[in-house]
Amino acid sequence: MPQLGANLWAYVVLAVVLTVASVTDVRSGKIYNWTTYPAALIALVGHLIIGGLHGRDGALGLWGSLAGLAVGFIPLLAAWKAGGIGGGDAKIMGVVGALCGWRFAITSMFYGFLIAAVMAIIVMLYKRITLKTLQRIFAFVLTLMVKLKPADPATEQSPKIPFGLALCIGAGIALVLVCIYGPNEKIFLLGI
Repeated sequence: MPQLGANLWAYVVLAVVLTVASVTDVRSGKIYNWTTYPAALIALVGHLIIGGLHGRDGALGLWGSLAGLAVGFIPLLAAWKAGGIGGGDAKIMGVVGALCGWRFAITSMFYGFLIAAVMAIIVMLYKRITLKTLQRIFAFVLTLMVKLKPADPATEQSPKIPFGLALCIGAGIALVLVCIYGPNEKIFLLGI
């Protein structure tokens, strides 16, 4: 097992938070503030105590934690405001970034989006709505190309997937990779 160093505590907290968020997202379709807000506070305070402002001895530090929070939260905040996802989904990615840093957040989002795509394909196949869904998406893209204001391609009958669960699984994959290969290996998306 690789040396996980000064951030081991953050990985443990992340595992607990991901488990709780996954369960609540599956059961109620929500990731609650009572999960995300304390976890973000624990991340920021913990990284300040262990790594100071700028990080030391492999610790993230407060600035690294804040950068991770921003990189995890801001892109999904835009999707939340556009109505594409729930607020808890954006907040959980902010927590992932605050606990493990911006590279980890990007990697988690990448894996989370892949998991969400697989989940969506499975649901479309299971409900036998693949052709209808693809027709709506094609019409949406065509409308965008002719610069008209597109209507939302989703309908009331469109099946939903637990996107927060997909993000949690993506972060879990990134966490497993860190535990196997260590935090300093080039396991992150595009080697950044």
